[in-house]
Amino acid sequence: MSLWQFTVRGGYLMIPIVVCGALTLAVIIERLISLRKSEIDAEKFVGEIEEKIKKRKIRNAIEMCEATPGPVARLVYKALIKSDRPPDVIKETIEDEANQMIPYLEKYLGVLATIATVAPLLGLLGTVTGLIKAFMVIEAKAGLVNPGDLARGIWEALITTVGGLVVSIPAYLGYNYLVSRVNGIIYDMERATSRIMDVLFFLRSEEEEIR
Repeated sequence: MSLWQFTVRGGYLMIPIVVCGALTLAVIIERLISLRKSEIDAEKFVGEIEEKIKKRKIRNAIEMCEATPGPVARLVYKALIKSDRPPDVIKETIEDEANQMIPYLEKYLGVLATIATVAPLLGLLGTVTGLIKAFMVIEAKAGLVNPGDLARGIWEALITTVGGLVVSIPAYLGYNYLVSRVNGIIYDMERATSRIMDVLFFLRSEEEEIR
């Protein structure tokens, strides 16, 4: 039996289940590609930026941020271009930028979470409707049935259950994996900006003492 025939035997409820499966695959691929572009070696990057700042090469540090992709570099860039402003202004600028970046990092994750919840429910609904069809056949034939008469309803009940689980399990695993990736990037963003702000404030305090 082909996959198509197997799916068709699951009845109409296999349509939303298949759609959920396609969405799951699309979201996971899109997010993996997007997050891959957003990740850098934050420790190495921040270390190089710190060295440039300590040498008073702010312009070079800004150019390095512009040439580096990802939210970590973007936040450091925002801190550097405001380096001559008061600490509260720098912090507010970073927070505003981070608040815009985080929703982008978490984009479509809600779709995965919803599918992980809804897909098994669709499978359960298919199980119930399949059993109802089987009992309707029994009632119509006054109990004088053979296994072949019940096959359609039983097929629908079992296939929709399997379909719902086959979709929901990858959606759930994908969601948790992607959330961990996003949390890692957010941690790098927080750590990077904290270190850069510490260096900027230290240099500023030194300049004020000299004056």
